[in-house]
Amino acid sequence: MSDKAPHISVLLSEVLGVLNPAPGEVMVDGTYGAGGYSRAILGASAGKLYGVDRDPRAITIGKGMEAEFDGRFKILEGCYGDMAQLLENAGVSQVDGIALDIGVSSMQIDEADRGFSFMQDGPLDMRMGQDGPTAADIVNTEAEEDLVRIIYRYGDERKAHAVSNAIVTRRAIKPFSRTVDLANVIATVVRPSSKGMHPATKTFQALRIHVNDELGELRRGLEAAERLLAPGGRLAVVSFHSLEDRIVKKFLAERADAKGNPSRHVPMDDNKADPSFTLIKRGAIKATKDEVDVNPRSRSARLRGAIRTTAPIWEAK
Repeated sequence: MSDKAPHISVLLSEVLGVLNPAPGEVMVDGTYGAGGYSRAILGASAGKLYGVDRDPRAITIGKGMEAEFDGRFKILEGCYGDMAQLLENAGVSQVDGIALDIGVSSMQIDEADRGFSFMQDGPLDMRMGQDGPTAADIVNTEAEEDLVRIIYRYGDERKAHAVSNAIVTRRAIKPFSRTVDLANVIATVVRPSSKGMHPATKTFQALRIHVNDELGELRRGLEAAERLLAPGGRLAVVSFHSLEDRIVKKFLAERADAKGNPSRHVPMDDNKADPSFTLIKRGAIKATKDEVDVNPRSRSARLRGAIRTTAPIWEAK
């Protein structure tokens, strides 16, 4: 696998359009991954870019890019939810643009030993970093009712009760340690969808989101972006399923005051914070048919963009 292009960056030209990088500006790729967005941003501007990632594989790729773009690029190890602190530690208090590509990367899915995929046998891990409980720890120790909650909430799996019961019944005989083993057990109670979706798809998604606290990380990342962006700074967020997109949409709508006053009969709230963002576009930007034909993963992608105003961050109010 090449370090330079192990996967296709989704909505790349659209993300660049939102960021609009200019010479001398400082940008952040908060979810560096394989460096697709970073390489494009560096190619579009003579400014400086910081990449952030918690994945050891991504850090290795980033170190190589540091040498390639001497002085213009720096990789920072950590969670993008902590990027304000990471940037402060690097001597940076404000930036002009931030890109976030939410979720698991194809690079991670393609590596069987990371445990993200039910299509390849590997250890049941699913951690993007190297700390915290693994997916095996979750399925082998969580109470059945907690497994139901995780699988239904994060995977929208209608058969969450049946899946959880099958897991608990099997683990009493032999704990889970491999991805295909878990997938096979799930397949005993969930049928493939009419569109051919594998029975384990939703449960694996749910476990991955839970293991990595992806939704909590997204909320922290959006708040960090609000804190980091200078007035006029641009935020581009790409998400791939409704749980993520709903969080991004709500955050930006609230910060941009996009919902307005709900009714002429409801008094205006004089204590309401000033909008900290303006929306670049109401609604999400989606992939073109040409992109979907080349990269089917882009079909579910949603890009939302906003520009930072001069107002204080909302927590300061």
